Order: sequence, then structure tokens, then C-alpha cells
Amino acid sequence: MKTKQWLTIGSIAAALLLSACGNTATNSSESSTTEQTTSSSVDFSSLKLPQLNNEAAENEDLIEMETTAGSMKIKLFPDLAPKAVENFITHAKEGYYDGLTFHRTVEDFMIQGGDPKGDGTGGESIWGEGFGTEISDELYHIRGALSMAQSSQPNSIGSQFFIVQNHDDMSKGLAKQFTPEKIIEAYKKGGAPSLDGQYTVFGQVVEGLDIVDKIAEAETTGEANSMGEDSTPKDPVKIKSIKILQEAK
Repeated sequence: MKTKQWLTIGSIAAALLLSACGNTATNSSESSTTEQTTSSSVDFSSLKLPQLNNEAAENEDLIEMETTAGSMKIKLFPDLAPKAVENFITHAKEGYYDGLTFHRTVEDFMIQGGDPKGDGTGGESIWGEGFGTEISDELYHIRGALSMAQSSQPNSIGSQFFIVQNHDDMSKGLAKQFTPEKIIEAYKKGGAPSLDGQYTVFGQVVEGLDIVDKIAEAETTGEANSMGEDSTPKDPVKIKSIKILQEAK
């Protein structure tokens, strides 16, 4: 029996649990986490923090995701999350994501898609088996971050992904010795810092955050799932296509 990939955010030190074949998220954006996962020994001055630049560098991929709600442009970071990017780009080129829905939407948290079953219990990687989390001191779950869903089990990443939508100030409680100051500033515009160090951030929306908001605001069924949340859209937004605009050199 396959489990769902659930994303869960608690008010203090929540964990985002996205299971390898399904997803669910419980959202609480009223308070940011006090748990810090970045090593205090990191020299923050040497970090490039590529999410903070909307231009795609030569070593980054750029894709356009066209949905039934509109289009968004997302840059990907193959140097920092090579397996996640290879998996996503290959799926995109093969049309794997075409026609799939954002099957789970939690306003002020995230939108989740990439499941061919459309219920959070499906999807696989290009290798036919799950793979592990890739964590980088340069990537964070700020607003617009693209990250891979996974379960509580190791090596459980498949095809499902989520985009962080929350736009509430999440900078409170973030210590400068654990988080780059520029990232703390970015968290003032929204995000989910409690997910940092637990899930693979591999991209950033650089154009079309209004579309992310529109998808997140979709009317839901009103029925509670196993996490006690109502996150299933009545009329799910579909991915029409994913175009590769630039491949990393």
C-alpha cells in the first residue's frame, strides 16, 4: 500500500512530511520555526544565495510552466541539487507532467503537484526508484521556492513537487548565526523556514508568483483529509506544458 506525501507545518518546529507517493500539508503560518538547520560554522559571506537573483545564470536551467491558471517561469539549480534537477528536467522533456494537476493546495503555505494519479499516492523518479534529499546552505524555502516532496522514509523522492506560496512574514525567531541575513530579509516576504534542511529546494519562481497565489486560493471540496485539513481543489489547476527555456552550461 502506497502512502501519501504530506507536507506538515506546525507553529514551532514543524516537519514537512511529503510521502513518496502522496502529499498532504497542514499549514500554520502564524509563527516561524525556532529550529535552525544550517550549520553555524558556515561562512555566510561566501554563499551565493542564487534564489535572490531573478536572472538565470549560465549554470542554471530556466523553465516555463504553463498551467490552466497562467504561466510561471522557474529557474533550477543543477549545481546544488543535481539529482532533483535531472529528475525534473527529464520528466519535463518527456511530457510526464503534462496534464497533471495541483492536487493539493493550502493557502498561505504551498501548492503541490506532479502526481500522475492526482491524489497524492503516485509518481516515480526517472530511475524507477526513490532518491534522497539534497540539502544546500545556499537554498531555502523562501516564498516561491520549488522543492521536492518526500515521505518520512529515506530515499523516497519521486516526481511530486511543491511551490512555497506563503507570503506572511516568517523572519521572526530566525537567528543570524544559523541563517544568512539576506535570507532572513527574504523570509519577511514569506516562506516556510521550518522546512529548511529537511526537503530539497531545487528551484525558484522568478516570474508568475501571482499565478502561484491564484492556484493556492482555489476553492476546495470542504472535506477533511487524514491530516484534518481541507486541501483538495474542487477544480484543480492543470499543468499544460513545461518548456525548457535555458539549459545550464
